[in-house]
Amino acid sequence: MNFLLSVSAVAALVPAALLPWRGGEERNAVFWSLLLVAFSGALSWAFVAFSPGWRTGFAPALWITICATQAVFALIAALTRDGYRLAAVLMPYLIVLGGLATIWQNAPGQPLRGDAPVGWLDAHIAFSLATYAILTLAALAGFSAFAQERALKIKHQGWLTRVLPGLSSAESLESMLLSVGTFVLAVGVVTGMTVDYLANGTLFHVSHKTLFSLLAFVVVLALLGARRMTGLRGRQAARLVMLAYLLLTLGYPGVKFVTDILMG
Repeated sequence: MNFLLSVSAVAALVPAALLPWRGGEERNAVFWSLLLVAFSGALSWAFVAFSPGWRTGFAPALWITICATQAVFALIAALTRDGYRLAAVLMPYLIVLGGLATIWQNAPGQPLRGDAPVGWLDAHIAFSLATYAILTLAALAGFSAFAQERALKIKHQGWLTRVLPGLSSAESLESMLLSVGTFVLAVGVVTGMTVDYLANGTLFHVSHKTLFSLLAFVVVLALLGARRMTGLRGRQAARLVMLAYLLLTLGYPGVKFVTDILMG
């Protein structure tokens, strides 16, 4: 993959990341224009990379994740009152992912396992990407709630807490994203089991990705149950959300980093 294309895709993320730091805290035409520029850069990379066929390497996984996360974020920004404020932490995070993808853009990928029907495989990939994107935003909403609760506790509001969603908005976003993410993750697990069965004749293929995904699913279910029964909120809930996100990260880009770069 062309190094300049990767650098350009990372550079396209920078203006949207800088906007909140320069006082751009409104969901206006400038916000949407810069978000479109950021998305176009990542989408261009993905279009060039995946036009010959699906790629399984570390860099393609990160770039397609960046595209999916931005798409879900745009939807959340459009449909919720304060969801757009997550850009203050989301866009710098995506720049880090893009930087990692650029550094290891030539790392070879592992071949797809088995010979599953394309339709089922595509569905599993789509739901997996959607799950990771949704839980990324849920983790950032949890971080926002954590930061806002801490600011209230110490009675000092810094710049970051002023541009992030307020405590109640962050908790509402976190709860909504977790509820949607649980359903999408469940469908992703089912489609993954179906792909394994059609490709290899086994309903459950034991792998690090599968185990981490199931653990993340258990953590999210436990958090949703605790919220319903005990009203769990704030920093304790945020820690569990970020734990679920960490588990998915270990299962998806984490496993690819180990197999494609450390072992490849």
